[in-house]
Amino acid sequence: MDLVNLGAQLNAGTIWPEAVLLVTILVILVGDLIQGRSSAAWTPYAAMAGGLGATVVLVLQWSMVNPIGFLGAFNADDLSIVFRGIIALSAVVTVPMAIRYVQQSGTSLAEFLVILLTATLGGMFLSGASELVMIFVALETLSISSYLLTGYMKRDPRSNEAALKYLLIGAASSAIFLYGSSLLYGLSGGQTRLEAIATSIVGDGTEAPIGLVVALVFVIAGIAFKIAAVPFHQWTPDVYEGSPTPVVAFLSVGSKTAGFALAIRLLVTAFPLVSEQWHFVFTALAILSMVLGNVVALAQTSMKRLLAYSSIGQAGFLMIGLVVGTDAGYASMLFYLFIYLFMNLGGFTCVILFSLRTGTDQISEYAGLYQKDPLLTLGLSICLLSLGGIPPMAGFFGKIYIFWAGWQAGAYGLVLVGLVTSVISIYYYIRVIKMMVVKEPQEMSDAVKAYPALRWDLPGLRPMQVSLILAVVATSLAGILSNPLFTIANQAVTQTPMLQSPGAQVAVTPIAPTVQN
Repeated sequence: MDLVNLGAQLNAGTIWPEAVLLVTILVILVGDLIQGRSSAAWTPYAAMAGGLGATVVLVLQWSMVNPIGFLGAFNADDLSIVFRGIIALSAVVTVPMAIRYVQQSGTSLAEFLVILLTATLGGMFLSGASELVMIFVALETLSISSYLLTGYMKRDPRSNEAALKYLLIGAASSAIFLYGSSLLYGLSGGQTRLEAIATSIVGDGTEAPIGLVVALVFVIAGIAFKIAAVPFHQWTPDVYEGSPTPVVAFLSVGSKTAGFALAIRLLVTAFPLVSEQWHFVFTALAILSMVLGNVVALAQTSMKRLLAYSSIGQAGFLMIGLVVGTDAGYASMLFYLFIYLFMNLGGFTCVILFSLRTGTDQISEYAGLYQKDPLLTLGLSICLLSLGGIPPMAGFFGKIYIFWAGWQAGAYGLVLVGLVTSVISIYYYIRVIKMMVVKEPQEMSDAVKAYPALRWDLPGLRPMQVSLILAVVATSLAGILSNPLFTIANQAVTQTPMLQSPGAQVAVTPIAPTVQN
């Protein structure tokens, strides 16, 4: 059998975006082997071109006639296209943030880019995987690459400590997730495709076996680790503080997006008999994440730890859309993930710039920054205000859509907790902005007093400046353009058969009853 016929049978065209990314990885790898360190002049731009090329191919794949590939193992439906697009864009935005940072540390830039794109590849495959083996392989590709990125600064003991903690906790969560998957495999009589698993278990005509509930517990534990939900969040603050800042930026968006994609596909498809149970568990996880993430962030003195707890709180807001389980809930979650990409990565770009110029990320050292670097102050302020949900920033519209979807579905408790914790989050975001803007000249921090003269012509800084400006513009304009973006997210949900099945819609009934007049 020739390759053309084999590709047609497998419907290999469903993974063209991943193929573009894979070719990019090989080009960078071979180029670095041939040219050595001098390849740093073009490899970042090749990485960005590969990520943008994959995104363009994803756009061209919208509303595919036959999205099922590899005998049911991969699903390139519109839902996966949006998730894969967000992950690819997060890598594209991360690359310019990393150029100066990695070069200044004295480590190889090409190796960093190869590992980053490999993690992106794993996340994209995870977003469309519909079979247990592919899910686990994609999950481990993302996880192992993330461990390598976390410990990439080998001379920094904090980076080594963060990588070790991430590896140990991540390996445990992977083992737990794998055990839950093996239970699913056994309960279904040896099926690996998610739809076949659900059909086999539901076809028995009996109530949910106890083994299915146990499998659900283990699977949720693995997913909750990936999205940094309380109480599986312990790795987040330490890993965020010790890891290279560009890696933290990618993990906060790319890894979290892949985790939510896995949660939707796996829970909705394979666990229809225990939908009440997993909705209840994620309700508890959402409340705990919103409360703990935003309350503990109040006491942080490091910007990276503050953004770590902020990320935990943001995961709680996103889980409202997952718990609600309606079209509006899923669409609002997709929309919020998209704008979260720009406002969070924009904030991390500012943190990287400040740390490169001062060597610190302590919040107190930002005092009086406005007088020395107005662009950095403006960019960080806009991104933090958007994360806090202040109108007319994009984050405000994202939270409004999520809270409105929850209110329509009757999840009043979740929405009220979300509103209260949003107000709490505004306090610690405003505290940073006040530190930068309001301080008098005599109250300027030592780091800002010694702030170097602004030079954007140094290697790697111009791409970071462009990245910062684009992130700030996107964060500002996404609020104005929220309706078209939300329409795209809504189309992705309504055109995905998995989310329109009776089980997916009935699942929310116990949590969000409809009031009849």
